[in-house]
Amino acid sequence: MTLPAMKNLLPVLLLVILGSCSTIKRPNAYTRYPAQKLYADFDLFRAIMEDSHPGLYWYTSRDSMDHYFQQSRSMIRDSMTLPEFRLVMNYVISRIGCGHTTSRLPARFSSERDSSPVFPLQIKTWADTTVITQNISRRDSIVRRGYLLNSIDGRSMAEIRDTLFRFLSTDGYNLTHKYQTVSNRNVFGSLYTSVFGNKKEYRIGYTDTLGQRHETILHAYIPPPDTGKRQPAQPSVSRRERKKRELENMRSFTIDTALNTGVMDLNSFTKNAKLRSFFKSSFKTMRKNGVTHLVIDMRSNGGGTVTYSNLLTRYLIDHPFKIADSLYAIKRYSRYRDYQQASFLNTLFLIFMTRKGEDGNYHFRYFEKKRFDPKKKNHFNGEVYLLSGGNTFSAATLVMHSLKGQENVTIVGEETGGGQYGNNAWLIPDVTLPNTNMRFRLPLFRLVIDKNAAKGYGVQPEVEVLPTADAIRRSRDFKMDVVREIIRQQLRTVR
Repeated sequence: MTLPAMKNLLPVLLLVILGSCSTIKRPNAYTRYPAQKLYADFDLFRAIMEDSHPGLYWYTSRDSMDHYFQQSRSMIRDSMTLPEFRLVMNYVISRIGCGHTTSRLPARFSSERDSSPVFPLQIKTWADTTVITQNISRRDSIVRRGYLLNSIDGRSMAEIRDTLFRFLSTDGYNLTHKYQTVSNRNVFGSLYTSVFGNKKEYRIGYTDTLGQRHETILHAYIPPPDTGKRQPAQPSVSRRERKKRELENMRSFTIDTALNTGVMDLNSFTKNAKLRSFFKSSFKTMRKNGVTHLVIDMRSNGGGTVTYSNLLTRYLIDHPFKIADSLYAIKRYSRYRDYQQASFLNTLFLIFMTRKGEDGNYHFRYFEKKRFDPKKKNHFNGEVYLLSGGNTFSAATLVMHSLKGQENVTIVGEETGGGQYGNNAWLIPDVTLPNTNMRFRLPLFRLVIDKNAAKGYGVQPEVEVLPTADAIRRSRDFKMDVVREIIRQQLRTVR
């Protein structure tokens, strides 16, 4: 072939290649994978977990974990969709007692279900109570917010919760995190239909606000099909305004002048929250305005970077503190590193930043020995109230643990979702399985925060405030209401 002919052919070849790429379909909820590929990926998943997970046998014995791996594998009997295979993985993950170990669908997974029915109820559940927070089915307005949900298709809510909990991970034996997870927006319906099946109708048992028990048929919500019509144009928002809103969703600060109280909503310790400047500005503002009380709401804070959780603690704590009694990995090298995200950088960190201890593990000594001092400039010395709940996790739990017991600090709400004794975290790469492209998070370090703390539970509040059906019905922030009343009483006493 001559060179001119090749030049003429190149554009055609490029179009063919691009066209073929554009026709590759992403896997979706209906794509099925043969059992042989599922077995291979599951066996690799188990091998990697046994090879590198630092807390695999922390709360569950080796014999028991072997049993759960085998039991999970036996669930693969035929071809499966990726959501079905994910349940198989989650069944064994939930037995580990590690809230940082979770499964993920492939990055290119399409969640489109061609307008399949959606379970219509969203709920808030705790202990022996489940309250309906929203009914998105427009055909069945009789079932309303604030009603108690007793059963679905003849199964009691206790039975349903116990079943769903078998597929949810948490730190140790913590149930608060599981209750909160199924109460988070859209989680209950998605998990319920994954486990019990998707239907067009559900038989619902409920109790109304007068205490009367009823049963009714509730229709699933059918999302409208994509008609291809253009949606009405939305008001344009500048990039600057969009970034501002994103930051406000992660953290915000206001002053309640009537109570002389700073209110800090802190939903993340991630790097993109720009917390260093946020903390500096907030604590400076409080000092200048003579603010005497501070409420920090971390009920939705799932953690992030320890640098920023430590920084917040230093603005509040009255003594030097450290965050770890021990922090270590069980190995530096893994023969499965090719499946791990950022494996080269993680290996370099393990080589140069850890030292092998007498226990045979590789310790990160810096955080085992380092004590952090309170900040001097703009340090807050007034009364502090920390709001906690089942979504308070990871680095947010470190703040709660470090400050608990300090004379001017009160934790209000529920047990934290994150473990007070410790967790598996720090470096957490995604691992991708080759046949299905399913992913799971693999913590590489075990962090023992406090070796003397109760193992397997979260930080307990000094003032426990549990949900109530009445508060949910009236859309009241019951935990914040309690804090505001405590502050009012203190101000009345001072006067």
